[in-house]
Amino acid sequence: MQSMIVPVILSGGSGTRLWPMSKPEMPKQLLPLTADDTMLQLTAKRAQGDRYAAPIVVAGARHASLVEDQLTVAGAPPQSLILEPMARNTAPAIALAALAARPEDALLVMPSDHVIADVDAFHRAIDAALPLVANGWLVTFGITPDSPETGYGWIQVGDAIGTGVHKVARFVEKPRRERAEAMLASGDHVWNGGIFLFRADMYLQALAQHAPEMLVSAEKAMGSALREGTRIHPNAEAFATCPSDSIDYAVMEKAERVAVVPVTMGWNDVGSWDALHAISDLDGFGNAHRGEVIAVDTKDCLIRTDRVRVAAIGVSDLIVVASGDDILILPRGRSQEVKRLLEAMKR
Repeated sequence: MQSMIVPVILSGGSGTRLWPMSKPEMPKQLLPLTADDTMLQLTAKRAQGDRYAAPIVVAGARHASLVEDQLTVAGAPPQSLILEPMARNTAPAIALAALAARPEDALLVMPSDHVIADVDAFHRAIDAALPLVANGWLVTFGITPDSPETGYGWIQVGDAIGTGVHKVARFVEKPRRERAEAMLASGDHVWNGGIFLFRADMYLQALAQHAPEMLVSAEKAMGSALREGTRIHPNAEAFATCPSDSIDYAVMEKAERVAVVPVTMGWNDVGSWDALHAISDLDGFGNAHRGEVIAVDTKDCLIRTDRVRVAAIGVSDLIVVASGDDILILPRGRSQEVKRLLEAMKR
């Protein structure tokens, strides 16, 4: 009998590139950016049904109540809410989740702040991966690329080892433009979307082999964790000794039995206001707006507000975001530079 799939939702990110709406106290995954549901709720809802167990969620302590409330409203209250004492990147976060699960559980690891437009295609990719997962493989989902993106890691797709499943030939760092164009043209590379499927015990075995210090720290932190109902507070002193590393560096690039399922599923990591404009429903003039917005003789703009009314006339190719007392205005195409603004504010 196929064991249940346990969604593992990683909700520790701060989403600073979507300032001013996304802030440390209310990061982007807790916001309704692309629909009436929040990003976190949409993530939980795409892994619901007969074969899915209640999710294990890894988040920061300051967001515990928000996460619980949002998931309860979405009909997906977590079986465990693991509250990281400090951020240590994805590999340790997934280790905490794997230790909270049963060894035989198939863990579907998902960032909480991505968009997947074609959920049926996602489910078909999961179906393709499951036979290998049952045999101990670590599976990642590769996004079919449609541009020479330099902001993502890439994966070279190797030999087929099942229907729709391939061995990973190699992982590629975020490339320069020329390299990205060559990989796109070659047709045998996909984007690394950061979504994974594997048995809990297989992931922990891989950690023991390739990142043993990380596993020891995570085991100690969970072994002496404070538990309050479904909330788990890993021991802060033990977790502080854990090396900070991504699952790609710590495990996936080093393990032997790593497979990729290429999938076209309308994926977007919504990493900037430009990315949000690209996937939004537009009016007849190319504008995406939400909140109380009046746009006259305005085209190809993203205008969002959560409080004050925003009026625009005679402008084009702008991003205007008003949230609370903060207003962001910049040309479309430069939203990755929001980081520069935040650094200037810190100074």
